[in-house]
Amino acid sequence: MAVLLAESEACPEEAPAPPALEDLVQALHHLFAAEKVNVAQITNINKNPVEDELEEHNNSGFDDQVEIYTRNLVDKGNEKFNLMILCWGEGHGSSIHDHTDSHCFMKILQGNLKETLFEWPDKKGVGEMQKKSERVLKKNQCAYINDTIGLHRVENPSHTETAVSLHLYSPPFESCYTFDQRTGHKQRVKMTFYSQFGERTPYTTSVSQENN
Repeated sequence: MAVLLAESEACPEEAPAPPALEDLVQALHHLFAAEKVNVAQITNINKNPVEDELEEHNNSGFDDQVEIYTRNLVDKGNEKFNLMILCWGEGHGSSIHDHTDSHCFMKILQGNLKETLFEWPDKKGVGEMQKKSERVLKKNQCAYINDTIGLHRVENPSHTETAVSLHLYSPPFESCYTFDQRTGHKQRVKMTFYSQFGERTPYTTSVSQENN
């Protein structure tokens, strides 16, 4: 398992800048083959446009019958990371959630997404959760979060336009906690995928609303 280093820690030479999704996947596999991976390296790779090859993923990830965003797995990263595309319908958003001690990288491919950062609730989990910051991320902007930074909620603020984002999680995780903003109470939820490697997954009545 590759160990992710903070941006301030020493890192090896920069990985090549990929111009397309296939190149991005190859570059990520190259990075995570090392014993240690720097957060800044992954962020730099994600800053490069990867638009043309994503058109098919973007179109297949939307479903009028789904009331929340969809999570579409692109690559498993040899079990060291998950790379996925999230498709957000008009007004769709996540609940407030953690990332199970994983590193989360997000890049906006289409539209805008609003990220609201929250403080962790106190140990008793009583009382309204406190906001730390709020920002709107535009096309090609990148974001990074882990549990030491806080919790967040991501949502498509538009009620007329869809949004698409690219996400990398390292290490991958199968469940996380979601939080009630009014009380701070938490519950564990399981991750689900709308599609994997371009193929629709079997229909399920319980759809995850938490992870991004």
